[in-house]
Order: sequence, then structure tokens, then C-alpha cells
Amino acid sequence: MALHPEGAPCWADAMFPDLEAAKRFYGELLGWTFGESSEEFGHYTHAFSDGKAVAAVVPQLPGVEGPASWNLYFATADAAATAARIRENGGTVTMEPIEVGEFGTMLSAQDPSGVFFSAWQPGEHFGFEKTGEPGSYCWVDINTRDPRRTDAFFGAVFPFEMQQMDHDEVDFKLFNVEGQPVAGRLEMEDEVPDIVAPFANVHFAVEDCDAAVATVTKLGGELRYGPMDSPFGRFATVADPQGAVFTLIDVGTTEGDMPTFS
Repeated sequence: MALHPEGAPCWADAMFPDLEAAKRFYGELLGWTFGESSEEFGHYTHAFSDGKAVAAVVPQLPGVEGPASWNLYFATADAAATAARIRENGGTVTMEPIEVGEFGTMLSAQDPSGVFFSAWQPGEHFGFEKTGEPGSYCWVDINTRDPRRTDAFFGAVFPFEMQQMDHDEVDFKLFNVEGQPVAGRLEMEDEVPDIVAPFANVHFAVEDCDAAVATVTKLGGELRYGPMDSPFGRFATVADPQGAVFTLIDVGTTEGDMPTFS
């Protein structure tokens, strides 16, 4: 299997107070099936779509409080070097690089504005085996209140080439790797409550956004925003019953002209 290029999103996981409830929710919403929990690694449990690894769920650690949240990993060939660049550019390494058996090496960090993320140096586990299709990871928007610091930080830590969207009212930037867009950076609007911390908003692809939102609410989740049409797809931001926020997007249903970037 090919490696994900340096800086490309390569994996996503989330900790849940109730692991079995999370498996039921995402199993019905996204059609995921789940592998055996690994007791050696804290009951880390891989999720699969069409037999391909797409994410993982894990029980929340003892003493950890607050709602569940999705965590995105960026690919790196050298976790130690990435940790050094994070520190050099004003970020905080919240978990030092650690080997996860033969699977690879991970670290966790925050950018200067408070966006939490992780990085993954692969061993036997390369990351996503399926992306951009229903039931799998599709995109991430890095939501920040300090776009200039966030742009400078991520541009120094990873080999991102950046393009600004030509729009007077929305501050949005593409992060590209090898000429291909891999992530977006979105300035959080003033009306977003201060209690909402900057975060990496993970998008999962679905066949029908409206039907998926109906499933979320039926299962006890919440609709936070949308559904809304866009040139990128019809999308809605939701929270699962344990508080993890993410976005559902149907990339096959688009409306409007694609924006220009410079």
C-alpha cells in the first residue's frame, strides 16, 4: 500500500465514554463494521467500510473529562523531526512521539491557536485504506480564530502550499500537498461562541446528506449547522450522542460555481 505523502491527512480516531454506543451509532450512520478491540492498546478498535480501514474508536481514558471528539492525524516520515518543528513554530507537543507496537509512531499537539491534531509515522499501519467515498473520511477544515498564526504554523511544520479563496466575506485557505488540496483553513466567525474551541472539523462522506442527518437525530445526535448546498457538496455539521462534532458531506450533490483561489 502506498504511503500517504508528508502532511496529508492519514487517519482519524476518537475516544468515547461508551465505546459500544459509539459503535452502534457509527455502524448505523456510516455503515461501519468493527474489528476486535486490542486490549494491549487500550481496546483500540478499527472501523471498516467495505472491508477497508477508515477510522478507529477507543474508550475514553480514566480521568479524561469532556465530550468525545474526533482527532485527525497528518502523515509524517519522521515524528521526532515533526515534534521539533511544532515547538520551533510556537505549537505545543501534548504527547511526545511514542511507538505503538509495530504499527507506527504517533504524537499529539496543538497549534498556537489551540487546534488539536496528531501526526503519524507509519510502520505496519499506513492509515486510511479508503477516502472520499461514502462511509469514509473525505476532508478536514481547520477552524481557527487566529488564521495568520495558524497558516504560518502549519506551513512551517508540514510542506503545505497555500492558496487563499477569493472571497470578501469568508477567510478560507487551501493547504495543498504535491499540488493537490488536502485540507482547508477556515477563520471562525465572530458569532461562534467563545466556549467553542478551535478545532479540526473532520468530514465523512455520505450518499445522502439529508438522510444521514435524519439518522443522526433519530439516534440521539444533534444537527449543529445545515444541511447546506455548496460547490463542494451538500453538507451538515452534527454532533453524535456523546458530543463528538463532525461534518457529513455528499460530494455528488453540488450547487454553484467553484470559487477561485490565488
